[in-house]
Amino acid sequence: MKDRSQGSESQWLFRELAALSAAEEFFEYFAVPYDRHVVNVNRLHILKRFRQYLATALDDPPADREGLRALCASLLARSHADFARSSAQAEKVFRVFQDPTPQVAVTAIQRVSATRPKGE
Repeated sequence: MKDRSQGSESQWLFRELAALSAAEEFFEYFAVPYDRHVVNVNRLHILKRFRQYLATALDDPPADREGLRALCASLLARSHADFARSSAQAEKVFRVFQDPTPQVAVTAIQRVSATRPKGE
C-alpha cells in the first residue's frame, strides 16, 4: 500500500473510511447493493476481504476521487460476492479458518477436581 504520509487522493479515502463502522454503512456509502442475510452472517469476513483487496489495489490507485470511489465500490461488491457464493470456512479470511487443526486443550475432569479448593 502507498505510504499514508503522502498527500495523495488515498488520504481522502482513509479519512472517509475511518468514519464508517457497520458493514451496512460501507455498502450505503459506496452505493453497492447487498443481500442483508449475507452481510448479517459474514459482515466481518466481508470487511476483512474488502480491506485485503483494497490493500493490493492501492499499490497503484486511480489518480482521482471518482476513480477511487469506483474502485472501492467494485472491490466491496467483489467481497460481498465471495461470501454470497461461498462460506467463511471456505474463504478462510481469518486465521482461525486457516489453521489445519484446531488447537484445543483437553483436561481430564479428575485433574480439575483435584485442584479445586475444598468446600467448593
